[in-house]
Amino acid sequence: MYQYKYGGNKGKSYDLVEAQDLVVVRTKEPIDLKSKESEISENSRSLVSNMIPVVCFPEANVTIYKCINKGKRSAMGLRNTVRKTLKQEASVKFAGRVLKDRRSGEPVVYTENFFIKFQDHVSKATCKEIIKSCDLKIRETLGFAKNAFFAVAPKGTGLDVFKIAETLLKKKEVEYCHPELVRKKKSKAIFSRQWHLKPVTVNGNRIDQHVHLEAAWSYNKGEDITIAVIDDGVDVQHEEFNQPGKVVFPRDTVINVDDGSPKRFEENHGTGCAGVACASGNFKASGVAPAARLMPIRSGGLGSLAEAKALQWATDKGADIISCSWGPADGPWWDSEAPLHFIPFDLPDSTRLALDYAVQEGRNGKGCVIVWAAGNGNEIVDLDGYASHHQVIAVAASNDRGTRSYYSDYGNAIWCCFPSNDVYASHIPHPKPLTPGIWTTDRLGQFGENPGAKEYGDSEGKYYAQFGGTSSACPGVAGVIALMLSANENLTWEEVKEIIKHSCDKIDTINGDYDANGHSPYYGYGKINAQTAVANALKANEAEVVNFTLNGVSQFSKNKDIAIANGAPSVPLKENSRFCGFSLGLTPYTPNLGLRYKTIINKKGSTKWFTSSNYSGTKDRRRKLIGFAIELTGDLAADYSVIYKAKLRGEEEWVWGENGSICGTTKDGGDAIENFSIWIEKR
Repeated sequence: MYQYKYGGNKGKSYDLVEAQDLVVVRTKEPIDLKSKESEISENSRSLVSNMIPVVCFPEANVTIYKCINKGKRSAMGLRNTVRKTLKQEASVKFAGRVLKDRRSGEPVVYTENFFIKFQDHVSKATCKEIIKSCDLKIRETLGFAKNAFFAVAPKGTGLDVFKIAETLLKKKEVEYCHPELVRKKKSKAIFSRQWHLKPVTVNGNRIDQHVHLEAAWSYNKGEDITIAVIDDGVDVQHEEFNQPGKVVFPRDTVINVDDGSPKRFEENHGTGCAGVACASGNFKASGVAPAARLMPIRSGGLGSLAEAKALQWATDKGADIISCSWGPADGPWWDSEAPLHFIPFDLPDSTRLALDYAVQEGRNGKGCVIVWAAGNGNEIVDLDGYASHHQVIAVAASNDRGTRSYYSDYGNAIWCCFPSNDVYASHIPHPKPLTPGIWTTDRLGQFGENPGAKEYGDSEGKYYAQFGGTSSACPGVAGVIALMLSANENLTWEEVKEIIKHSCDKIDTINGDYDANGHSPYYGYGKINAQTAVANALKANEAEVVNFTLNGVSQFSKNKDIAIANGAPSVPLKENSRFCGFSLGLTPYTPNLGLRYKTIINKKGSTKWFTSSNYSGTKDRRRKLIGFAIELTGDLAADYSVIYKAKLRGEEEWVWGENGSICGTTKDGGDAIENFSIWIEKR
């Protein structure tokens, strides 16, 4: 068994075991060893006939094969023979053993490369000396973290890379170190004209599940904003992209060239994602932000250094938004018991630090806004270290009926949803979709998804009508964010995320399981409304906003949540029902004016201050709430007053409060609050 750690010497350990029937082969050129054209010996050809390709990393000319036992020779024996024989071939660069994740069984390719980050205070000379002492050479000094290096061990080091990483981690000067471990990156697509953008009729069905884009375009179309699409490359020769000034700073972080186009026959995914985000709309497909610039970045396998370098490139070259429609492997959406659904996948230290770099250094310190596809496994997104990272916006998928796409991942990390396709199987209680999917750009030529048939898109093969998954939903939200930033370039990444929270339409309210804070595990804060999002972004620029209203949700011990309306009493539906707590918010949203509030619980004392949309109170319905306080925050707080009153049990007179004062009592054993009223007014 082999072990590595993410998070430093005291971080979390992960175990890999040897796969006895798998062999990894890296060729010097992109060739298929099983093809008749491959120039290998007859001895090697006979062995290859007993090998089945199971995982391919085309960007590195790497393929993992399964060795099939025939006759008396075991699969492991065949694997060892294959390794020794193929190493002699001129066209083969490496043939070796394969490890697999002990929990999931997923193959993992180890390289003889390392990510090493030393403590910030360590001198460059000491860093280089320690690296040299372990017989490593610096391949690259990394710019997304201080004292971070990509180092390489001598050829033939093999599985000793794990011992070397362990030795380095024990040194007090080293903060993080792990071998470069690469897994197959899973695109979040599941393979309509543009019904996600406006109301349309498809196959005789009127589809009205759009994101109010035409109204948002009355403000702008994403001018002067750059969206980086990190994926498997984008076909920038497509007519919707091949225009002056549209494509900026393309990059391939696998082979380190300024060319973000696809290199392999199966690399179609990024072209579809880019089309959803920012296709120009001059021909047959419009992106959500058709005037935005596109930065296409072709990246490598999951956990590779190319992944971290792609985030750094986007940041350094001025991307405003980074769209990522990929991540760890999903469990099968149709099989709820599959083991892969329950296995967490953490971020490598290299990728995590690159994400930190993007939100800290991007956009001149305002931070790149990073959008991530939630996943297509019908599973808990919170186990996915990429999509659930607190600095990204995790996007789920809704369908053409305004409910959850069956495959879409769910959980606490979901921030919002965007329209995409759906799936159908006779054994699941889910209606057939009304549309084939999302209409978007397709890679040109024979390798595209559309062979030139109208049922797949257009007759010329330039557009694809069946794109989908959270892969499509993610760049849709990236496009909306481009409209927001075009309206207000001063927004920080955190402000963008908060504005989206207040710019969503609640869908599927009966089954959406929205909590007191307005969050659904399936839709986040709802389906993003582009018009509302841009309007709210603009309001953040305004020096003064009048006509605010206060709203929220109150909870009582004996009935369901009750909506709080500005100035209206919040009264329980059942007698002897105690007030337990509330969540509050202001409409319209602006970062210049906010709320914070706290509650006082009998025999528990005062809670901490909570901010807008968070619940303050008790979840123990045996407790009683005896007081609360509310105050305004932000640049506009001095211009408004928040006023509130409460009816205490057994008392005729109401108790009043204003601008942070306690309404009720602070003494244990005091009267419980029966109902209350809150409103905001201009001073």
